[in-house]
Amino acid sequence: MRALRDLLGGRDGAKLGAMPSDTTPPPPQPPQPSQSSQASAGPEPAPSAPASGPVPASGPVPAPGNAPGNAPGNAAGNASGKQTVLVVDDEPAVRDALRRSLSFEGYATRLAADGAEALEKVAEYQPDLVVLDVLMPRMDGLTAARRLRAAGQRVPVLMLTARDTVGDRVTGLDAGADDYLVKPFELDELLARVRALLRRSSYARAQAQAEAAEEPETLVFADLRMDLLTREVTRGGRPVELTRTEYTLLEMFLAHPRQVLTREQILKAVWGFDFEPSSNSLDVYVMYLRRKTEAGGEPRLVHTVRGVGYVLRDDT
Repeated sequence: MRALRDLLGGRDGAKLGAMPSDTTPPPPQPPQPSQSSQASAGPEPAPSAPASGPVPASGPVPAPGNAPGNAPGNAAGNASGKQTVLVVDDEPAVRDALRRSLSFEGYATRLAADGAEALEKVAEYQPDLVVLDVLMPRMDGLTAARRLRAAGQRVPVLMLTARDTVGDRVTGLDAGADDYLVKPFELDELLARVRALLRRSSYARAQAQAEAAEEPETLVFADLRMDLLTREVTRGGRPVELTRTEYTLLEMFLAHPRQVLTREQILKAVWGFDFEPSSNSLDVYVMYLRRKTEAGGEPRLVHTVRGVGYVLRDDT
């Protein structure tokens, strides 16, 4: 992962996401005959913005459950209400640098060292976005992305890799990535892509919720009522027991009141393509439907349109 290491400043340059040292210099001690012991470190300084400065290329990385901005949340993401980003990379320095930068931008973060751990973290925390490296041990990013999509996970995935050919980008996107960023890259561009993916995901979620809210839970015409959740049908308050086919047929009529439906339309919607328009199955089931919906002496609602089909209409 030398390319991203170079992005973070290289072996001789400044590192991205530098934070203040975790310890302050120990106070001077009088000489001792044996090796001097150092005083305990002082309190940790408050975090500052990611900036240029030396950061070790390797070393211990805080455990995901204890890292700043990565406190344990509930199974649905982060208890603080922040958007959660799962960072998946096998290099501790890269994970830590991205964690620091994302935390400074206000995101909660989770960390994973390979694709297999990423799948576990996605299932446990339901993050809002996954930043996923490609080349990793145990399970690479392409395999992890494919398994996420195969499991029905729609979480946005930003894939990071040093492979920059068109074929590599196509492979990544086809594997399930929503965006593909080639290393080395500027941090500002990564953050902009994170914001764009989260914005797009939030919009799609809001649209889905709005569409679900607009879908009716009941279909009503005259005194005929169908509850789409419980699949209960009543006529003037009287329960009407229907078979599955009768229910589907009545649902089509209730969804298109006062609209003449051709035999072809009804046969395809209710039975598929197994029946010819001349089949009398439709007429038989309309007869069953009329018999059950008119059993209490109610006026007819399903009328025949000769030579065309049927219509749900109230002639009273």
